Amino acid sequence: MKRLGILLISLSVIACQSEKKTANSVDSTANSSLTYKYDSLQVFSKSTTAAEKGKADTAYAKIVYPVFSNEQLNQLVEKKTIDAAGNPDSQKPKNYKDMAASFVAGFDQVNADPEIAQYGAWFLDDQTKVLVNQPDYLCLEHSNVSYAGGAHPNSAMVYWNLDPKTLKEITLESLIKEGSLPELNAIAEKIFRKNEKISPATSLKDTYFFEKDTFALNRNFTITKEGLKFLYNPYEIKAYAYGSTELLIPFPELKAVAKPNTLLSPTL
Repeated sequence: MKRLGILLISLSVIACQSEKKTANSVDSTANSSLTYKYDSLQVFSKSTTAAEKGKADTAYAKIVYPVFSNEQLNQLVEKKTIDAAGNPDSQKPKNYKDMAASFVAGFDQVNADPEIAQYGAWFLDDQTKVLVNQPDYLCLEHSNVSYAGGAHPNSAMVYWNLDPKTLKEITLESLIKEGSLPELNAIAEKIFRKNEKISPATSLKDTYFFEKDTFALNRNFTITKEGLKFLYNPYEIKAYAYGSTELLIPFPELKAVAKPNTLLSPTL
């Protein structure tokens, strides 16, 4: 009995230890998905712009990103983040730190010239989140919100769809049958018009920004538990005041266009 008691205590200690995990990490060994944790950095300007009523405005840049056990994937995410930022400088940032420092340096340059100095704090909030983490599908949600003067902040959210094994991009064309894009587009337009509460015959000319006033899917998508979701950012198809627009095509609606044995077909 004494030995049995010692054994039970030992097993209890082991069980408790196995429950302890890092708060910002994900243990996904059970389904062979990628393991990762989040990291971040912030850079603040050391200069300020004198504003009214004794206030002082400055600038900061914050970047949040996942760190995977796969270094090649980390390099890919960092590169995509820098590319998405669209830095206007002739010299492209080399890494996250350079990207943040470059944004703050822009504020410092403007602030140093009293003739062009602008009131209002600048900020950059750039975040990459792991949206879907499966053995055959990795989706990252990248959002970038920034303000560098002007009427309002700018914002954009994009989905990065990757094959975790090859790190290659999963394109829309790779998921649907060859030549079926017009059919998928027609399915999406019906849903879009229903969501927007407009009739099939109503022109898109006056309210939306589609090229040639014709509805079209973009390539900003993610695959959810419900189906294929597309996202249009502010200014993409509507005025800024309307914000972003989501469009979900349920899996049953994709049955005719989905390629067999792809991410769109298993649940059909």
